[in-house]
Amino acid sequence: MTSSLIRGRPRRAAAHISVRVWHAVLGGAVGVLWLLLPGMTINTEVPVAPRTAPSAPATRAAGSGLSAGAAVSKEGDASAADLVLPLVAVVAAGALAGYGYLRRTRRARTRTTPGGSPAAPPTAPAPPHPPTELDEQSRAFLAEADDWVRTSREELGLVEARFGSEAVAPFARAVRDAESELSAAFRIGRQYEAGVPADEASRRHVRAGIVGRCQEAGRRLDAEVPAFDRLRALEGESGEALTVTETWFRELAAHTSATEATLTALAKRYPHSATAQVTGYVEQAKDRLVFATTHLNQARQWADWPAPERTAHHLRAAEAAVSQATVLLTAVDRLAAELSTATTLLPAALTGAEAELAGVRGRTADDEATPAGELHARVRRADLILAAVREAMTGGSPYDPLDALRRIMAATEPLALGQAGVLSAAGFLVARSAIALADGFIETHRSAVGAEARLRLAEAGRALTADPPDHLTADTLARESRELAERDVRLHGTPLSGAARHESGVAGAVLGGILLTGAQKDGPPPSFGGPRTRARRSVPSQ
Repeated sequence: MTSSLIRGRPRRAAAHISVRVWHAVLGGAVGVLWLLLPGMTINTEVPVAPRTAPSAPATRAAGSGLSAGAAVSKEGDASAADLVLPLVAVVAAGALAGYGYLRRTRRARTRTTPGGSPAAPPTAPAPPHPPTELDEQSRAFLAEADDWVRTSREELGLVEARFGSEAVAPFARAVRDAESELSAAFRIGRQYEAGVPADEASRRHVRAGIVGRCQEAGRRLDAEVPAFDRLRALEGESGEALTVTETWFRELAAHTSATEATLTALAKRYPHSATAQVTGYVEQAKDRLVFATTHLNQARQWADWPAPERTAHHLRAAEAAVSQATVLLTAVDRLAAELSTATTLLPAALTGAEAELAGVRGRTADDEATPAGELHARVRRADLILAAVREAMTGGSPYDPLDALRRIMAATEPLALGQAGVLSAAGFLVARSAIALADGFIETHRSAVGAEARLRLAEAGRALTADPPDHLTADTLARESRELAERDVRLHGTPLSGAARHESGVAGAVLGGILLTGAQKDGPPPSFGGPRTRARRSVPSQ
């Protein structure tokens, strides 16, 4: 679309041209008038001499000659005078027209108002700190702090299994404190992403607050690392920890085939959409177990040497790999249980939703808070959704029971239904399943997933634990989190090239954050702690 300024320029330019042409025509007309005026006033007939007294012929002849010469001289002078004035008028008109043209041209070049040629707009100075760079810094801190907490929580669980909850109480408290700081940072970050506050000065303070919360979470974890390492004593007494991890590995490896059979059975019973989010999880778990096998063997070799630092390095890498394999296989088993529960719950949830919807129709006329037309539209939409769910249940084709419950939630929650009873239980099941699937994906793809997916997941958790819980919002945010995390992994691509890296499980380990350095095979595995201490178990130099 052409702006008003651009549309106005041709009209103003045409107006200036017409004025100049009019001035030139007027000047030319005046000049022509002056040229024609003398001819219109000169008498072309021979003048008749006045009658006088007779005189001598010679005298008459001489007198006649003098009179004729004087007449010719006077006529020539009058004609010259008559030509000069028109020429002066034409020159004056041309000069005025030229002066006007030059003045308008000069004015048009310097004009800043609409109608003339606008001056070039002044270039705004670039901001000293581009907001996008500061935003990326705060997002990076959020993702890193989330990884600190996840790693610390995972290793804390291993230590608690060995030494008991009493022995790890100070470290559990440190993890809870870090989780609290991170939760506050996520809450502020989510509001910031939504545009609150609006002015840049306040947004700079908010960004600083996000970074400060993340740094405090890391500081709290770093402070407990010395006591934590004294309790674990991986560098001094790694034998028991190594035995525990090897036992855990063997049990999980034996369970892999059972989980694979479970996934195959789910694919036969339900449509692909019901199991799509765990497709490939068994293969990824096997990949982590291959990586764990390598590092358990190396840990055992260095323990027999002995080389305690190298033993701790390889043992910690194996622990993290077995932990992620557990997350992947557990996701498949949990989804199987949730699909079974949803199948059992679906008929009661559908009947309950239809009953509550019938009650809404009965009190539609008495509802003054919602316009009758809007309420009728919501009821009609809910009717259509519930009818479609019942048709899917009775149609004989495979259907996704979790998705069916999700559709019932979408139909009833806008009508403020399902706050208790079977509908509430159905909503909780759906939201919890979506949150667990998103969390497991982020857990096993940490190095590639950014802050945006983690922000959505944190908000989904808050919606589920709110009073009253918002199941529909929690489910929606969790599924958005999963989609964003998958997008990040696709953009991240393959972390390492080479078939050997994939066959040994190193590529998957780097993607999952089991190894912090992707450029080398023996990068440090993350450990309990914050930014200063989490990479402390690197391979010592030769």
